[in-house]
Amino acid sequence: MTDDANILIVDDEIGILKMLEITLQKEHFKHITTATTKAAALQALTEQDFDIILLDVMLPDGDGFALCSAIRQQTTAPILFISARSSDFDKLTGLSVGGDDYITKPFNPLEVVARIRAILRRQREYEKKPAQSEMKNYVYNAFSFSPDEALLTVHGEVVQTTAKELELLHFFCENPNRVFTTSQIYERVWGEDVFGEEKTVTIHIAKLRKKLGDNTRKPKIIVNLRGIGYKFIPPTGDA
Repeated sequence: MTDDANILIVDDEIGILKMLEITLQKEHFKHITTATTKAAALQALTEQDFDIILLDVMLPDGDGFALCSAIRQQTTAPILFISARSSDFDKLTGLSVGGDDYITKPFNPLEVVARIRAILRRQREYEKKPAQSEMKNYVYNAFSFSPDEALLTVHGEVVQTTAKELELLHFFCENPNRVFTTSQIYERVWGEDVFGEEKTVTIHIAKLRKKLGDNTRKPKIIVNLRGIGYKFIPPTGDA
C-alpha cells in the first residue's frame, strides 16, 4: 500500500531529515521533498503543491514561525512543527501563526508518521464530505459558518481561518451543548491516535474564541467546564 501524499520536510539537521525520509519511505510514502533553509522551502512551494508540511523552528536563514506565516499566504496545507523548542510559549507561537500541531525533539519517528497519517486521514475525510452530500450551514446571531465554502463570517465580516480551525468549529457546530474532554476533541479533530498533546486543543480553542468574538475571559460560546472539558453553546443573542 502506498500513499500519494506530497510531503515537505524543512529542517537544517541533515540527520533528522534522513531519518524522517527513510522512515516515511518504509511506511510507503513516496513523494518526499526536503529543504534545509527557509529560502529552499519557499522555492519548493512555488514548484509544487504539498499535502502536509513538517517544519523546524530554528533555521539558518530565519525562524520557522516566520516561515509558517509566509507559507500560510500560499497554502492551507496542514503544518506540523517539529522542534527542540519545547516551552508552552513556543507551542503557542507555532500554533498561533498557523501550525496545526507541534511535536518536540527528541521524538520517535514512528510517532511522526502516525501523526501524519492521522492529519491526512482527517483532511481527506473532511474534503470528501461535500461530495457525499451538501453540508449544513450554521447561522447564528454572532456568526455564520459554511463548511462547503470553508467560510466563517462574524458580524458580517469574513474572518480568515486555517483549515484546522474550521474543522474544529465544524466539530463544535455538529455537537452543540455536549461536553468533550480535550482528549476526546483531539481524537475527533486531529485523528484517532492521542499522544497527549492536549495543549494543541487548548490553543486552537483560544484562537477560535478570539475569531468568533467570544469573550476570552468569560466565554459564552465555547465554554470551559473546569476539570471536565469544553462545551459549544450556540449563540442566540449578542455574543
